[in-house]
Amino acid sequence: MPRLADHEERRRSITGAARRVIARGGLDAATFQSVAAEAGVSVRSVQYYFGTKREFLLATHRAVVANSGARLHQALAALGPDAGPRDIVRAIMLGLLPLDESSREDAVILGIFHAATLTGPDLDATDTAETPNYIVDAVAAQLRQLRGPDAEEPTIRADAELVLLTVAGLAQGMLTNADMATRATHLVDHLLDRVMNA
Repeated sequence: MPRLADHEERRRSITGAARRVIARGGLDAATFQSVAAEAGVSVRSVQYYFGTKREFLLATHRAVVANSGARLHQALAALGPDAGPRDIVRAIMLGLLPLDESSREDAVILGIFHAATLTGPDLDATDTAETPNYIVDAVAAQLRQLRGPDAEEPTIRADAELVLLTVAGLAQGMLTNADMATRATHLVDHLLDRVMNA
């Protein structure tokens, strides 16, 4: 068991190093050599644990998503058992925005990965589609609960997709627009006033 734990810790160390390299220089900067140097391990170690550049990029993406997911889970747990659909959707949206240094780094890296899926060759859109789909499903579930059994499913899905697209756009805008960053919570509440009361 300790050997397995050592392997997992080494993998986390390498993906952590890859995150730092990517945040500084983009995916092109993330080579076996640069990640190995950042992690303080040999190039052979990186190759041993991940095999190809694509594999360690995907593992790094999963690590960033897991970090965001843990932050989101904490935000939802803090709401307590009596939270309503609006509170839950609001927590999801705020949990995905770059409101502190850790979430800002995650947003930068996820933006870099998104751009890479458009240009290739190491990644494509199917590699990163699971998380957006999960968010749409989670928001749609809350909209169903709020609107009741007579609500039209296509409208619920469309509204959930709008919430996701708003969060994605707002997150990227906040990285470069200080004014937008200061108004992020207001913008989230403004959208919720429209979507949750529809």
